[in-house]
Amino acid sequence: MSTVPAVLRPPGRPGRPPVASVAGAVLIALWTVVALLWPHLVPYAPDAQRPQDRFLPPGGEHWLGTDRFGRDVFSRTLAGARPVLEVAPAATVLAVLAGTAVGLVTGGVGGRLDDTVMRIVDAVAVFPAIVAAVLFVAFLGHSAIVLVLVVAGALTTLVTRSVRAAALVEREKPYVEAARLRGEPLWSLLGREILPNVRRTVYVEATTRLGDAVFAAATLSFLGLGRPPGSPEWGAAVADNRVWLAPAPWTVLAPALAIVSLVVGVALVADTSRRAAGGGAV
Repeated sequence: MSTVPAVLRPPGRPGRPPVASVAGAVLIALWTVVALLWPHLVPYAPDAQRPQDRFLPPGGEHWLGTDRFGRDVFSRTLAGARPVLEVAPAATVLAVLAGTAVGLVTGGVGGRLDDTVMRIVDAVAVFPAIVAAVLFVAFLGHSAIVLVLVVAGALTTLVTRSVRAAALVEREKPYVEAARLRGEPLWSLLGREILPNVRRTVYVEATTRLGDAVFAAATLSFLGLGRPPGSPEWGAAVADNRVWLAPAPWTVLAPALAIVSLVVGVALVADTSRRAAGGGAV
């Protein structure tokens, strides 16, 4: 069985996670709690309109100000976390499961099957994801399930390539050849021998693609392919208020910084996992 070199740690601090990883985990945990509990955290209903309070700057009553309809930006930013976190984790799980299965089989089996499947993967990868999203939404309508499928489809090709590359390396190692000589069936070679040795790659892919999924979900929402207009979803909020960036920058900066903070949090955790795995995913 192959082994992964141990990560060097400073003397006297064994096992302590890096500060960046902890900071990233805190950001992810914070937004997860907000997504789950936002109805109990917001001071105002996210869709409550008060025309007399339009474009109020950040202050004591409205911590992040109000938008052109007098809606509280702080409340809308908190409410916008749930749509993103309904799509991104589900799309990531789906992409990692599908990509791991395809990559493990193609890399573990090799030969003509590998060539055929990877040509299909390459063809899917070069097809513009935005065009695919438009087509899916046009035929299936606006829904979280459609967004999950679109984002997962775009990420599956990336996961497949990374897992396949790791499986190709493992299949040439002596322990796999020994398992073949013992007469182990294909499912055993893939599931019992190769899969445990590519699990670090799978973990790195999961953390890395989660950040990609968050950004992709926000981008699709910004383009109008997510929730209906007026949704507090972060991407939609940036799109709705971008024309008011100069006179009321807080209406755009709040949801934009929310997207950045979550993506950065995931990236910090992913970077730590990549370092621990000795390189990991691309």
